[in-house]
Amino acid sequence: MTVTADGPLPSAPYDVAIVGAGVVGCAIARALARHPRLRIALVEAQDDVGQGTSKANTAILHTGFDATPGTLEARLVREGYQRLGAYAAETGIPVERIGALLVAWDEEQLAALPRLAEKAERNACHDTALLNPDELYAREPHLGPGALGALHVPGESIICPWTTTLAYATQAVRAGTDLHLNTAVRDVTRAADGHRLTTTRGTLHARHLVNAAGLHADTLDRALGHEDFTVTPRRGQLLVYDKLARPLVRHILLPVPTALGKGVLVAPTVHGNVLLGPTAEDLHDKRATGSTAEGQAALRDKGRRILPALLDEEVTAVYAGLRAATGHEDYRITAHPEQAYVTVGGIRSTGLTASLAIAAHVTGLLADAGLDLGPASEPEPVTMPHLGEAFPRPCQRADLIAADPEYGTLVCHCERVSRGEIRDALASTVPPRSLEGLRRRTRARAGRCQGFYCGAAVRELFERGARP
Repeated sequence: MTVTADGPLPSAPYDVAIVGAGVVGCAIARALARHPRLRIALVEAQDDVGQGTSKANTAILHTGFDATPGTLEARLVREGYQRLGAYAAETGIPVERIGALLVAWDEEQLAALPRLAEKAERNACHDTALLNPDELYAREPHLGPGALGALHVPGESIICPWTTTLAYATQAVRAGTDLHLNTAVRDVTRAADGHRLTTTRGTLHARHLVNAAGLHADTLDRALGHEDFTVTPRRGQLLVYDKLARPLVRHILLPVPTALGKGVLVAPTVHGNVLLGPTAEDLHDKRATGSTAEGQAALRDKGRRILPALLDEEVTAVYAGLRAATGHEDYRITAHPEQAYVTVGGIRSTGLTASLAIAAHVTGLLADAGLDLGPASEPEPVTMPHLGEAFPRPCQRADLIAADPEYGTLVCHCERVSRGEIRDALASTVPPRSLEGLRRRTRARAGRCQGFYCGAAVRELFERGARP
């Protein structure tokens, strides 16, 4: 098992290098690691997996009911929904099937609901139902006044995006993938024997290359002579409300979608909070992940109509993520067999749901391009720390505490995180290299006080147990 974050890179060539360790890149690494004959490198510019778009996902497991029928995205989301649902059950990733309601607030939106139900049918989502106002308010009594009806999509679910990405990376590394962090790719050139990647940690050689670089996928694509798409960073700001707001909402509340995306939603999270967002702001700066007063005010205005009582609750956190908008309606997944190269671009928020299906698709493209996969074997099963609020936490399990009292010693009381969980995260296959990384693995410092009470204790445990 190899995870590096500094020092020179190996000089021997890899069979495949994957650029970008977001949820899609990690899923591809996991899929390729099923073939033990291959030597795989997963290269990430930042100090942890899932540090880009993946960490700011709206955390919804999509049925694909509203995808454009016949597109690659529609197929991969539909397939990925089944794959990831099963995978989450096997690995302990929290999922709650709470369903979604697309709420119509005017006559135009109401008229669009039957068309969306027809689109869902074409996408093999056969269990949607149109609701009249009485049926809608019976389901969501705290909904703002004036809603005219809704489309119920019972299969829409909420999931933990951080644990999903980490599970893929853990299995890939345990199966022999080399994960190289702090390794930004500055240039790539193609030679007769493969690709030469110039990175911030030296040169890396690979016979085949997969571009899963997210916001920077177009830059890498151009370095290899392609101009198939341009990534425009689309900022999505979100407000995270305290767990005391959770009883206000029972479903994912979606607007009728527009060309800019799915719009502002209100959704519970598996961690017990309530999300409001995201905005959709097209920017030029691919690093502009800051929140703005204007963006937050716009979200509150939207939230006031959707769920008025939510505005009386405490905001626990504010964050923003950048989506890789390309101006195209579909994913930009393209094989270039003559270059032994596959582009995986334009993966929007549905990429979390589609990740395992995208990985299988890309593996097939690499095989068609001449990569000899060799025999396959299933990766070693993993059991991830269960961070879901609807499931027992370690501090609530007498069997765990009896075997190891550290699971009964709370450090972060807001999120009920024990010393044992922090210890396990620091000793894991892909350990955190920052307090933010530890937060995503354990929820420590992610609660109501945002680390005001536990911050010093968590930092002490991190600094004592973090690997150099």
